[in-house]
Amino acid sequence: MHIKRSIKFLLHTRKQGDAQSGKNLAIRMRVSFAGTAIDFPTGLNVDAEYWDTIGQHVLDGFASKSNQKTTDINRTIDEYRAFANELFARYELLEKRVPTPGEVKDLFNDMVGRSKIELPDPSESFFKVFDTFTHSMGEKNQWTPATYTKFASIREHFKAFDSLLNFHTATDEKMQEYVKYLGKQGMRNTTIAKNLAFVRWFFRWAASKGYYNGTIHNTFRPKLKGTDGNSKEVIFLTQEEIEVLQNFQFRHRQGHLERVRDVLLFTCFTGLRYSDAAKLTRQDIKNGFLQIVTQKTVDGIRIELNKHAQAILDKYKGIEFPQDKALPVISNVKMNQYLKELGQVCELNEPQRIVYFKGNVRHEEIYPKWQLLTTHCGRRSFVVNALRLGIPAEVIIRWTGHSDYQAMKPYVKIVDELKEQEMSKFDGMFQK
Repeated sequence: MHIKRSIKFLLHTRKQGDAQSGKNLAIRMRVSFAGTAIDFPTGLNVDAEYWDTIGQHVLDGFASKSNQKTTDINRTIDEYRAFANELFARYELLEKRVPTPGEVKDLFNDMVGRSKIELPDPSESFFKVFDTFTHSMGEKNQWTPATYTKFASIREHFKAFDSLLNFHTATDEKMQEYVKYLGKQGMRNTTIAKNLAFVRWFFRWAASKGYYNGTIHNTFRPKLKGTDGNSKEVIFLTQEEIEVLQNFQFRHRQGHLERVRDVLLFTCFTGLRYSDAAKLTRQDIKNGFLQIVTQKTVDGIRIELNKHAQAILDKYKGIEFPQDKALPVISNVKMNQYLKELGQVCELNEPQRIVYFKGNVRHEEIYPKWQLLTTHCGRRSFVVNALRLGIPAEVIIRWTGHSDYQAMKPYVKIVDELKEQEMSKFDGMFQK
């Protein structure tokens, strides 16, 4: 995703008379996004006559009272701008959401005020700088083991591609060769696109630290077929399939499947992510609704309980789970495994077409739906079925915590296609 924002540096008059004198005015950074503007003090000052309003830099010839050199002031301005862009890049690439104003303030202040780690000399190898990047960003952003693994994989790909790679040879043409290399490893275009998003983050960081003076992080955006989201298949359960799951009678020794079924259905009826269902406690359950702070987006949301969701909670009301959890949730890996077993037992066999590209070659594979079931299917099913029931997208967003209407577009597309299929039934009404 891309977070639209504006980063400007403005002169600030702190007391009456500053504007008239134009002397020793404070420079502030203003970050605007999502209808919010936040001002950050830079600790820098300049006379108005030496301020380039368009370029937002200090002009040559300025002598500050604190003996700050023009080049030093401008370097700090550039660093602040790079920090701000780096902050939003984190939310674009990893969080995939718009941060709150408080999060922007806290993270930026942490980035500016954090203790400096020892950086390698600019002449050091590309890979040593990459290691410094992962250490610095991982520590600052509290990366999960999965994120460290992603960047370790990227490092290995770079190493296998060109063990002598350095910032001087890292041109757009070189990166295009890197893309071809990834394709030869059998990667799908969607996987390559994700890889490049992380690569651009690294180059953006390297540029902000002075290791790299190119523009790959801004200019290298190759067009890869099948990465615009139009060919992405959204696996969800129809109302009929949900009813099949609800009414299925499990045999002896299938208790694990019954519990997995109940958790899946709970997400189908509430729109919760698996991570939020897994940490749902009885304290989160109020009189007729759930009040939670989502794990992924750290948003506070309220979800009213329909009778189906309430029935599942009532079923486990008298059973104690660790940490006073409300549902019998198991690990994500184990649940994904059992979901496929559940789908097979319940005969969820509707063929699903998966389309993807490797290079310019289009691939199409057909699977029975049970083989593609994951914990996220419940949330997708909630959104699709809510739209089919005529519930406005604006209301659904309040329940699911999606950042904006753009995130709902894949689901709206599915509902539109389903409506088109249903309307076509009228074509044969009077045929004999």
